[in-house]
Amino acid sequence: MRKPRIVVIGGGAASAAALAELRKHGFDGDITLVSAENTVPYERPPLSKGFLLGTSGQVPVKDAAWYERESVELLLGSRATRLDLAARTVTLSGGAVLGYDQLLLATGVRPRVLPGLDGDGVCYLRTGEDAVALRERMTAAGHVAVLGGGFIGCEVAAAAIGLGKRATILEALPTLLHRALGPELGDVVAGIHRDQGVDVRTGQQVLGVGPRPGGGVRISTAAGDVDADVLVVGVGTVPNTELAEQAGLPASHGIEVDACFATAAPGVYAIGDVAAQHLPEHGRRVRVEHHDTALRHGRVAARNMLGRREPFGDVHWFWSDQFEHTISSAGLSDGTGPLIIRGSLEQCSFSAFSLDGDRVRAVISLNRPKDVLDARRLIARDHSATAGQLRDESLPLKRLAAPAVTAT
Repeated sequence: MRKPRIVVIGGGAASAAALAELRKHGFDGDITLVSAENTVPYERPPLSKGFLLGTSGQVPVKDAAWYERESVELLLGSRATRLDLAARTVTLSGGAVLGYDQLLLATGVRPRVLPGLDGDGVCYLRTGEDAVALRERMTAAGHVAVLGGGFIGCEVAAAAIGLGKRATILEALPTLLHRALGPELGDVVAGIHRDQGVDVRTGQQVLGVGPRPGGGVRISTAAGDVDADVLVVGVGTVPNTELAEQAGLPASHGIEVDACFATAAPGVYAIGDVAAQHLPEHGRRVRVEHHDTALRHGRVAARNMLGRREPFGDVHWFWSDQFEHTISSAGLSDGTGPLIIRGSLEQCSFSAFSLDGDRVRAVISLNRPKDVLDARRLIARDHSATAGQLRDESLPLKRLAAPAVTAT
């Protein structure tokens, strides 16, 4: 009797988590992992932090021996080019055709590439190969410029300063991390970077990039030229939905999935950065590009592929290390309404809460990881909170949770 076969497309952390969960829960059929990269799935967060500083290597989620031990077939350096939902087959770049009983799409995202921003001296950061090339360039550079003041841009600039380089951030919006944190908190992060020696230039309109006489790059902006040895472009990402779209799956801003990660096609699931899941409490589809979320996507999707009907309801969480500071967040905010501050913006020790009525929807913290841990638990439970309670540092956040109901 033929064993059932699961094919996983994409070699990120979400895939590795799903594979481990499948074997953990007793799936003894065939598993094939298809990845365009030439290495087993690895941790991406260190690539813009410790890897650039030389304090961390490329860390696999599971080492190569695990895949052999668990009988997972690895097709590395191979791309899926065509998906036939009716025949349940995937065609690979080398021409091979794989049949599947169930398919897991974890195709991730790629850096957004701006027209004209390429050539020698211009770098993007997503893969391990990208990180190796960037580390070599940064080691030899005197001045590192970054286009984009999001998390990648801020972390790369922090790494450049840590390596003893000059660093300049060029950001079109009014402050750093504007979309993620908003103007008030973004200004705090910009202040941290300036205090560490980063030349932070916000409201910058980049007109073009070209070679600098003598080597390096010249970035032309409306406010003047910036010369650097290397330019790192971090202006967002694009979900890799082409395979799903070719097959006719709904994928306007990501591959659309239900609460259990099932797509519109029977037996086909999608997880990780590319998955657009409808969140009823927010009234919209959301893609979450965070490492921890990707891992938990993989575990829940694997259990659903094995016959469960387990909706994903975990509270989203992420972190970013910049210099000696840690930014962390839990939940998802719609960006409306005032922030309730617990702690001190001036002392760079605070948590900023978003309230929806009497419920905490999200928290963003600087150097207060315990607040985020407590708020993450709070968001997942029935609770009631006021702005005054959240500001009161003498009141433990866990006290805001409703008492647990015990069976009688």
